[in-house]
Amino acid sequence: MPTIARTAAELRAATVGSVALVPTMGALHDGHVSLMEQARPLAKTLVVSIFVNPTQFAPGEDLDAYPRTFEADLARCEAAGADVVFAPSVAEMYPAGLDGAITLDPGPLGAVLEGAERPTRFRGVLTVVAKLFGLVRPNVAVFGEKDYQQLALIRLMSRELRLGVEVVGCPTVREASGLAMSSRNQYLSDSERERAAAISAALRSGADAGAGGADAVLTAAAKILADAGIDPDYLVLTSPDLGPVQPTGEARLLIAARVGKPRLLDNISVTLGA
Repeated sequence: MPTIARTAAELRAATVGSVALVPTMGALHDGHVSLMEQARPLAKTLVVSIFVNPTQFAPGEDLDAYPRTFEADLARCEAAGADVVFAPSVAEMYPAGLDGAITLDPGPLGAVLEGAERPTRFRGVLTVVAKLFGLVRPNVAVFGEKDYQQLALIRLMSRELRLGVEVVGCPTVREASGLAMSSRNQYLSDSERERAAAISAALRSGADAGAGGADAVLTAAAKILADAGIDPDYLVLTSPDLGPVQPTGEARLLIAARVGKPRLLDNISVTLGA
């Protein structure tokens, strides 16, 4: 069983040698397990954090309703070879209180796509990840590519603030239908889950059309979504760092869409041009 650390002192006592960190908010699924398995060989000590971060929830978003499954999460961490589970209190993470907390401005990249939909989200995400980096002091931190904008911002933060943490992105883990694994999927009915599979199908169709250029990619993806009756919040093609897309070369196709209650995110790598 992993060591459970609740405080910075307990965390420091439990880590030895090089450290790999997998930050989570709990409610762990096979996608999180994949991150742990990929992080396991990267360092002597594997730390998995479980912390439902209040500062990334906007007013009106139900923080209290976020699923908390700590005992089941511990079992998954043990099976994946985690050495330490860091499960701090809010007071441990925000000693000055939530109202007095110093936060990080995500800058222009944090104001588009998900940042436009949820303006406070990335301020909270970057703040808590920076705190985790300071507490855990990892050599490497592993994140999933499903939340691609989040991954890009964390990489930028680590580089710009000279935090000395290698940020590794891991491929999205999918259900048999292609649907990206997410804690939000539990809110889908059977019929909604079937319809939501069109999101990954749209991404694949877009990627397959890459030789025809950006317009062909977006047209192909949009058709699959329309056929499934899904009206996306956004369907965009960008450069890999989320800047303007170039006529040829590597790009990223990103989708956000509501299917029933959940708002689902997904993305795929695209190669443009012959």
